[in-house]
Amino acid sequence: MEKHATEGRSAEVEEADLGGQVRSAVGRLYRRFRSERPEGGLGDVALEVLTRLHKHGPQTLTELSAHDRVSPASMSQTVNRLTSAGYAVRASDPGDRRKVLFRATAEGDELAGATRAQRNAWLDEQLRALSADDRAVIARAAALLSDIAGS
Repeated sequence: MEKHATEGRSAEVEEADLGGQVRSAVGRLYRRFRSERPEGGLGDVALEVLTRLHKHGPQTLTELSAHDRVSPASMSQTVNRLTSAGYAVRASDPGDRRKVLFRATAEGDELAGATRAQRNAWLDEQLRALSADDRAVIARAAALLSDIAGS
């Protein structure tokens, strides 16, 4: 009886700390994933903004700031680094000439694509090393985490 009670408390402790375990694992995976990138002078934030421009097309400073939950002044520094490096350009919004859009250049698209390919290759390699059962568990967990993120 004592063993069963101990196991029950252990499961409760694990359940209570589930959020912490998920946050820790996701954070570690995210940091590891971010480290997989081509060599170069762009930092993580600039690469993320460039990737967003590559995937979603031209964006205003306000849109980029809102997405990353940073101030426009902070985002302005980031897009200035991208434009100075030739990875992005400023252009007038055809629908509202008062607005400025930022878009990736061909060189920026190439870098964003190479970064994405390198990160995907690393993750795919890690996943291939797992058993089919473990991959199925991760697929289910990924779907659940996506649902949580969307809530």
